[in-house]
Amino acid sequence: MGNNLLKGKRGIIFGALNEQSIAWKVAERAVEEGATITLTNTPIAVRMGTVNALSEKLNCEVIPADATSVEDLENVFRRSMEVLGGKIDFVLHSIGMSPNVRKRRTYDDLDYKMLDTTLDVSAVSFHKMIQSAKKLDAIAEGGSILALSYVAAQRTFYGYNDMADAKALLESIARSFGYIYGREKNVRINTISQSPTMTTAGQGVKGMDKLYDFANRMSPLGNASAEECADYCIVMFSDLTKKVTMQNLFHDGGFSNVGMSLRAMATYEKGLDEYMDENGKIIYG
Repeated sequence: MGNNLLKGKRGIIFGALNEQSIAWKVAERAVEEGATITLTNTPIAVRMGTVNALSEKLNCEVIPADATSVEDLENVFRRSMEVLGGKIDFVLHSIGMSPNVRKRRTYDDLDYKMLDTTLDVSAVSFHKMIQSAKKLDAIAEGGSILALSYVAAQRTFYGYNDMADAKALLESIARSFGYIYGREKNVRINTISQSPTMTTAGQGVKGMDKLYDFANRMSPLGNASAEECADYCIVMFSDLTKKVTMQNLFHDGGFSNVGMSLRAMATYEKGLDEYMDENGKIIYG
């Protein structure tokens, strides 16, 4: 049951694909809290995913768009303002993809064209999104813009690869643009550094099941679920956080501040056989 935290607010949710998506959960909670929204994802994701089912459930429009295309992004904001009847109060950027991760390229053997795609889709799209919105004056005074990040922006995690670079850039964009947009329009921009979450994208990371288990053992509160992340996003969209901006906010059950937990120590020695090549050399990437 909602508490009307977003009553009367208008929002755009980027990146909902299926019921596993954090963006999907955020869209459901936003509407539950009284908001009206539009949904957007790439044309192929709209065709291949189940976002149309979500739009029917929430009675909201889906606007297909390539988040790396400024033209498409401008259309998303224009169409959203038209459909929703005014400027946008909140935006969620839940977009990330690495061809290098998908192709199992290790960090010391990256394909640089693929790296360009990783950075463009997973981070630069955030800048393009904000810049497009600002030039169109599409965000309401005091609005809130969020992107989803991960602690690999600050620390090295096996298998996360060039997505770590993308997340570091994403967080930098939030700080740099947060200052400008905050001064000019009181718009706040933040990132949420979420626990490992078994989304469709997350499961593409090598060793994700082990990373998920490790983080859960390390965190005093355990991993934060997609539903719990959605709750946090709602608070950040609401008027309860009007003075929070340019922050990377950890939502990880305390993982980011733990050195070594008892549960992790108890299961530490498992061997490295599965991470060795045919010559017995450990593959660290």
